[in-house]
Amino acid sequence: MTTVYVKNMVCNRCKMVVKSVLDQLELPFTAIELGEVHLVHELSTDKKQALETALKELGFEWIDDKKSRLIEQIKKLIIALIHEHDGELKSNLSLFLSERLHHDYNYMSGLFSEVEGTTIEKYFIAQKIERVKELLVYDELSLSEIAFRLNYSSVAHLSNQFKKVTGLTPSHFKHIRTEKRKPLDEV
Repeated sequence: MTTVYVKNMVCNRCKMVVKSVLDQLELPFTAIELGEVHLVHELSTDKKQALETALKELGFEWIDDKKSRLIEQIKKLIIALIHEHDGELKSNLSLFLSERLHHDYNYMSGLFSEVEGTTIEKYFIAQKIERVKELLVYDELSLSEIAFRLNYSSVAHLSNQFKKVTGLTPSHFKHIRTEKRKPLDEV
């Protein structure tokens, strides 16, 4: 078995697209996760090139080096934490990432900042704000419920962070709803 790391595979729709590529290329796999594909066999040079080309045509990128894989794993964990588990963080973010990825947080933070041009914390906040936007657009939860769900200490904290990132208050955003949400891979 071999694992292929894929940049920009950040949602279930992305996983379905990658699955269709694997099916078309007749590449057997055991699992597809955010940012990862677990193949049954090592790829020949021709199959690797075909997969790389097919992924690139669809806006994905094969990640070959260890540092890039680590960054994608950090993003994958943060996205899953925010968008699948509503920010349900039992410890602080640095401890959570260190425990899951078995790397020193200072190393991961420096690498992430160097490559991505932003800090892990700012990326985490950007993901949380995108989730807040999504929940506001759905219009099923109050701002208090959203703050609670995403582990904000208060509605005021959520509102201040939202305004700092978007330039709008949550209520103004909810009212105009014209602010387009960003795809997760562009956050």
